[in-house]
Amino acid sequence: MTRRQWLAHAGVWAASGALLRGQHTAAPHASPAVRPDAIEGRSDATLRIAPLNFEIAPGRTVKTIAYNGQVPGPLLRARKGRAFTVEVWNDSPDEDIVHWHGLHIPSEVDGAFEEGTPGVPPRGGRRRYAFTPDPAGTRWYHSHNHAGTDLRRSTYTGQFGMLIVEGDDAGAYDVEVPLMLHEWEPRFRSRGPRDVEFRYGSINGKMLGAGEPVRVRAGQRVLFRIVNASATLEHQLFLAGHRFQVVALDGNPVPAPALVPVVALAPGERVDALVTMTNPGIWVLGAVSNAQREAGLGIVVEYAGQTGPPRWLPPPPFNWDYTVFGTSEARTDPDGRLTLAFRAREDGHHWTINGKSWPDTDPIVVEAGKRYRWVLDNQSADPHPLHLHRHTFELVRVADRPTSGVQKDVVVVPPWKQVEIDVLASSPPGPTLFHCHQQFHMDMGFMAMMRYA
Repeated sequence: MTRRQWLAHAGVWAASGALLRGQHTAAPHASPAVRPDAIEGRSDATLRIAPLNFEIAPGRTVKTIAYNGQVPGPLLRARKGRAFTVEVWNDSPDEDIVHWHGLHIPSEVDGAFEEGTPGVPPRGGRRRYAFTPDPAGTRWYHSHNHAGTDLRRSTYTGQFGMLIVEGDDAGAYDVEVPLMLHEWEPRFRSRGPRDVEFRYGSINGKMLGAGEPVRVRAGQRVLFRIVNASATLEHQLFLAGHRFQVVALDGNPVPAPALVPVVALAPGERVDALVTMTNPGIWVLGAVSNAQREAGLGIVVEYAGQTGPPRWLPPPPFNWDYTVFGTSEARTDPDGRLTLAFRAREDGHHWTINGKSWPDTDPIVVEAGKRYRWVLDNQSADPHPLHLHRHTFELVRVADRPTSGVQKDVVVVPPWKQVEIDVLASSPPGPTLFHCHQQFHMDMGFMAMMRYA
């Protein structure tokens, strides 16, 4: 693919999401949404929030809100350490906000009302976000609005897209395939605990079989950049006859890349995985859950020269474990320690941190440059994907397994288990939101604020 062809296509999300590039060569830094020649006063990217009727499969159209009239939103590329400006227009009837998930940027542009980031006014309003992207890796952007019981807002919508922050290492792969997982037509369960269920699922905005396949050739090394853009659901993905070499979690390189048959992602998490294409055929890359896959959460992987229907085979038994990708190096003692315990109130869906719900949760006070060990104590039957804005933390212990070296910004704390993380207070001082990335849990009080002393 020539540079001119790449520029013509990179800003458009085909269902495959494949962006070709030569092995060991740096990717171009431009697309229709990203201007490398931006001049002062002009933006590098433009996002327009607006209602959209979107076809996820022939004859199946969903009503949603999206960026630039497409789902996912435009694939954005930025350079680590190079100033980046995004102009956001809001043609929807409600104020909204864009969160730049995984970046170490100031509170006033991070994209959270609770941190003091200004929103984007409704009905033609405009807001400019200007920041210097850091760290490099797979990041993403999404609405960080409050939804509550209104399942037509925030992460329930089509307001999400991938942001790739490029560093100096282009990586040894032939094809880059961004994949964004999402669900549609949410509703509250009519029976059992109050929770959200969905009618349809998609990868890159299309149900399984409805979009173009990921096209590959035998022998290629494919880098899948996978983002779980779900509002509430965890997903496990399998590609029959292939194995995933996990090289990064939440966009951060892991110290011990490992081959696994299945990758798992909770809401907000990212996995970068290399797959060597050594099993020609036409396969389904899809959710391990039959119900999720049959609802549309999958995409076809097609080898050149192969014909026939896509094949799905069940995966072998496998337990996803963060510590597989870490090391056994002992961590030094931190500068401070604290425990954050999570449980549901008696009504079963309002959540507390150390006995209090947002906005009454106690602030977590830190000093710049110091490292703190947090014990995340899940005293409930639900898994919780916990996200810390504007920072990256290191996993120290997952349940009963010590580890080191795995850097993340979302971590799943299993039911009735504990996870320990080390948080280095190294981002620009300012309010920093900590919350469950399960949208309904967050809206029901599962938030706290970290503040610099």
